[in-house]
Amino acid sequence: MLSRQNIRGIIFLLVIIIAITLTAHFAKPRKGLLLSETKSEIVAEKQDTLFFFDPNTVSYDELLMLGFDKRTAVGIVKYRTAGKVFGIAEEFALCYGVTDSMFSRIRPYIKIGKEYATKQKHNFADSIKRGSSARFSPRPFEKFAIDTVGVEYLRLIGFSTRQAEALIEYRNRGKGIFSMNELRDCYAVSEEMADSLAHFVILSVRNPLDGLIEINGADSATLRKVRGIGEKTVVAVMQYRKLLGGFVRKEQISELKCVTIENFERICEQIYCDSCKISKIDINFAPASDFEHHPYMTRRAAKLILETRESKGGWNSIEEMQMDNIFTKEQAKAIAPYLHFGTTPQRFD
Repeated sequence: MLSRQNIRGIIFLLVIIIAITLTAHFAKPRKGLLLSETKSEIVAEKQDTLFFFDPNTVSYDELLMLGFDKRTAVGIVKYRTAGKVFGIAEEFALCYGVTDSMFSRIRPYIKIGKEYATKQKHNFADSIKRGSSARFSPRPFEKFAIDTVGVEYLRLIGFSTRQAEALIEYRNRGKGIFSMNELRDCYAVSEEMADSLAHFVILSVRNPLDGLIEINGADSATLRKVRGIGEKTVVAVMQYRKLLGGFVRKEQISELKCVTIENFERICEQIYCDSCKISKIDINFAPASDFEHHPYMTRRAAKLILETRESKGGWNSIEEMQMDNIFTKEQAKAIAPYLHFGTTPQRFD
């Protein structure tokens, strides 16, 4: 019979054998997993390969093989679908996600197809002499207004139909193109195209009054859009405008008691006045009711006008009225824009 000590030794040996067996069993999958990961890395390394490609035609899968991540690859395809044409390799570097290091690595493998490559500039006269019907290089030969040309003209100077339509949509959305930077911001215009157009494009001039409210023609609802003009101020502005015959200068708003200094400065930043819209008084023929209630007309002046006009017949200028002591120099300066000097009536003794 086996002794107790021998039995313990056999049991210990069995435990060691079982432990070794289990360890070997569970180690196999791990080894396989490591081999699988190594294999994936090798495949991935093989996929990140370099080959000649045209950025105008390269596919999504090919971009992944070149080493681009999925987001960048999708962006490049969408950018191209929107109408972008890569005329030179350097334009590809402007795509979102194409880093400097990535571009340096793939630059030797970029090959632009003949149908996409930017054409060399040539002389317009030579083109006509040869009777060439081919489209000109991306450069016009006379100045043109960028906000009025159509698709056909843009195609003539080098744009594709899709690019021309995109540019027109872009300019219409912004209600014009007012600087070369705005032109460059259009995705349909490459840097090279913009440089080529720079000396020929006639840009629109932005109206400095855009966004401002003209106070002589504005109704109450429009005046309420001016920050600083409330309901009570709107009524006061319209009443004062009627008495004056219209505002000659926007600063006249400050003459209203309801307009504070702070509000006056804020209001002036948002308005302008068209002095051509004011109503004038024909000082030689108008009845007394037309001018005696004018804010710039004193009772004394109104009385003198009626008396002197009856005896004298009228005036030819505001200076003449000053000489007759109808107005002081300050009064004359204020009311002159509201007076019309028609034909002076002849006096009959």
